[in-house]
Amino acid sequence: MSVRLPKNNPDPVQGAGLRLLLPWRGLLLQLFLVAVLPLIVLLMIITFGSQALHQQAMRNLVGERDVRAIRTAAGAIEEQIRHRADAIRLVSLQAQGVDASRLAGILSNASFLQSDFDGGLAFFGIDGALLADSSSHEVWTNPTEDIILLVNEFLRGGASMLVTDTLTHPQTGERLVLILVADPVRQRVTAGAFSATSLARQVLGDALAGGHPTAFILVDRQQRVIDHIGYLFTESDVSNHPGIAESLRGESGATYVQAGNSEHVVAYSPVGSLGWGLVSEEPWEMVATPTLQTTQLAPLVLAPVLLLALVALWFGARQVVRPLQALEARANRLAWGDFQAVEEPVGGIAEIRRLQMELVQMARKVKAAQESLHGYIGAITAAQEDERRRLARELHDDTIQSLIALKQRVQLARLHLQDSSESDSLDELTALTEQTIENLRRLTRALRPIYLEDLGLVTALEMLAQETGQAMNKPVEFQRQGTERRLESAVELALYRMAQEALSNVARHAQASHASLNITFTARSVAILVTDNGQGFDVPKSPAEFAPGGHFGLLGLYERAELIGATLEIRSFPGKGTSLRVHLDS
Repeated sequence: MSVRLPKNNPDPVQGAGLRLLLPWRGLLLQLFLVAVLPLIVLLMIITFGSQALHQQAMRNLVGERDVRAIRTAAGAIEEQIRHRADAIRLVSLQAQGVDASRLAGILSNASFLQSDFDGGLAFFGIDGALLADSSSHEVWTNPTEDIILLVNEFLRGGASMLVTDTLTHPQTGERLVLILVADPVRQRVTAGAFSATSLARQVLGDALAGGHPTAFILVDRQQRVIDHIGYLFTESDVSNHPGIAESLRGESGATYVQAGNSEHVVAYSPVGSLGWGLVSEEPWEMVATPTLQTTQLAPLVLAPVLLLALVALWFGARQVVRPLQALEARANRLAWGDFQAVEEPVGGIAEIRRLQMELVQMARKVKAAQESLHGYIGAITAAQEDERRRLARELHDDTIQSLIALKQRVQLARLHLQDSSESDSLDELTALTEQTIENLRRLTRALRPIYLEDLGLVTALEMLAQETGQAMNKPVEFQRQGTERRLESAVELALYRMAQEALSNVARHAQASHASLNITFTARSVAILVTDNGQGFDVPKSPAEFAPGGHFGLLGLYERAELIGATLEIRSFPGKGTSLRVHLDS
């Protein structure tokens, strides 16, 4: 990060401030890219994203609904089978112990079961002979080999009841289901036959009443189609329809298949203990009501809101943002001492114009206070330098001379001593005195740079670099460019103090392994540059942040630069060192 601190040339403001002063066309482009375009993209994402989420939710909802419906239908079919098996048991109990001649009467009394057993009822003897039947159905009078085989196997077995898989009707060819019940003493068998297709139509007819284009397939254990209701969209071969194999394995669930431009949900479920399979299919998009479909376009209501936002954005950019940016740039220049910049009109709404007027009044007061403060700071600085010279003179003329005299007396005392141990003590005292004298001389040179008064600024800065390098135990490189010339004593002293403060900061805070001090003379200017490869720091953005941030050294540098009309520029980045440059037009 870098910051440039000008005195009388306010133009070199920070780059960020200059970038805010864009033309209206550039500002519109930025507003479009930063605000309008993201809003449009966000609107499109919300619209199509919500539509996709809505469709996915509807898709899952229809799938879950169909799974529940198919399970319910499969349970209803099984319940119907169970109900009819109970009816056959009841007829069997009524015929228990009854003479064979009376069996026809029992079947006649059970005529109310005709609606459930459209294939009729019958009694068989233990030898498989037909004893009586409720009608002249071909199922009993001219049974197929499959029916005879099943009855005989049931008679030879030990089961009390059997619900057969589907059989072929001898006349119509439709699928029949037989329920066989043996009496407790196994003297006879009561049988009932009904159409599996009629049973499927009876149970699944309610599901078709809703008007949705739903298709149902009911298959037996051998994957033979018992009934096919509705129009199938996916397969011409019903026996290979998706979901049939899964339902015959005892699984239930839903799957989605593509049928042309539409996606269909296929739900499947087993029919309990019968081992049958039930499958349904429907296009899930047609399940959604018009209201639900309309809600998919609900995010488009944001379009008028977006248009209003664009109008508000245009108004805000023209009447608020742009004037505020201009006012911010002028206030930034005001912070660096350009008191005339804030008086240039920026336009905008009335509140911004009033704010600018307040800033103008404040700038005038600050300018007056700053002029008084500069005089005060100049007087303090002059008094400070006078006090430093007085202290340096007293240290040199009094304290250092006294220490020199003390050193000489110690040396004389050592000449008269014969004891080596006491002589060593005096040697230590002599060395300590010499070190104290050298420290005081260094302090004196710091308080009063005698090289500056006698030999000039370049020599004083070179000696400063050497002494700082010795104190840091690290090299401080010194370079001079251009032809040296003498400046006013106050200017040379200020430049020297600024370089001294900069090198002091390097020694105390930078943790650098190398530093350099350069002075450059041109025909019209002189510049001092101090650099290091230390840890760097975040430079405050304005002088107002120096004191609150604890950068009192930077504040002193800034004040000294203003007193002599110089420009101070500081560049520093954490981990990349620091560069401090003082430029003075002479």
